Amino acid sequence: MKLIVQIPCYNEEKTLPLVLKSIPKKITGVDSVETLIIDDGSSDRTYEIAKKYHVNHILRHRTNKGLARSFADGIHFALRLGADIIVNTDADNQYPQDKIPQLITPILDGSADMVIADRQTEKIKHFSPLKKMLQKIGSSVVRKLSGSHVPDAVSGFRAYSRNAALQLNIVTDFSYAIETIIQAEYKRIPIASIAVTTNPPTRKSRLFRNMFQHIHQSAATLLRVYTMYRPLTVFFAVGLFIGVLGFAATVRFFYFLLLGQGTGHIQSIIFGAAFIVVGVQIFMTGIVGDLIGINRRLTEDVLRRMKDISLTQREEEKTNNKILEYAKRIRNISINERRIN
Repeated sequence: MKLIVQIPCYNEEKTLPLVLKSIPKKITGVDSVETLIIDDGSSDRTYEIAKKYHVNHILRHRTNKGLARSFADGIHFALRLGADIIVNTDADNQYPQDKIPQLITPILDGSADMVIADRQTEKIKHFSPLKKMLQKIGSSVVRKLSGSHVPDAVSGFRAYSRNAALQLNIVTDFSYAIETIIQAEYKRIPIASIAVTTNPPTRKSRLFRNMFQHIHQSAATLLRVYTMYRPLTVFFAVGLFIGVLGFAATVRFFYFLLLGQGTGHIQSIIFGAAFIVVGVQIFMTGIVGDLIGINRRLTEDVLRRMKDISLTQREEEKTNNKILEYAKRIRNISINERRIN
């Protein structure tokens, strides 16, 4: 059982040592604990610090590609390295790395394939009341739309089983947090949560400039991902709303027509007819989107199988190479013994 702790980094030379020092070296139920740094185009000494602290694996981006791409590349690389469990944590030392054993426990006991740490936002002292309220509302919206029971939807301290990691496909550029929850529920990946307490802040967030940008980006990501996986629901709701407006305008026209005042309200029938047509078209778009969604589901299933086959072949090649190397050593020893005799 191999555990890989991946840490996306962007100019984290000051805080990265704190994170690396606090990662447990041995965990019950795990044979090996390895670290993976995703250096996302850092311009400071992040890479040198990672090498200094003997990080097992380092993946470097030549330019800054963002948190979502770093997360996705890290997951793929960890799978190639043969990870059975992948833990994602931040490089700013926000999360308590000593809780990693508890974080992966639901995966080890088979009760979940994805575990998200609950930061208990209401207890974080450096969060303002407004931020706490917005975090709570945001997580509530994600729970309702995804059907999950995750208390802290944007927490980046997470654990994924190999099975879960193989099924996730990140398509957004801003953040993976919300997208992976919606995907997990859509693909019936069991999710669990554990409560943790965060460390004091070491710096301001680099993911967004202010709270309003975070809200805007998160809302856009949520809408995009939810529409991608539930197109019929979204387009039906929009089409129904517009259609009801059109129907109401049409009823208004016929009401005045019965009163003998129809000539003065001809705009209502035009407005109503146009909105009803648009509503039907939007609903039909939802049906097309749903059919595309079925095709995407089949494509993602094929992609998962291809990943599984590719990784299995890579592991078999490594095993065969080790066997060949071992056989060569035995052969060389045998030859040397013959020469001595």
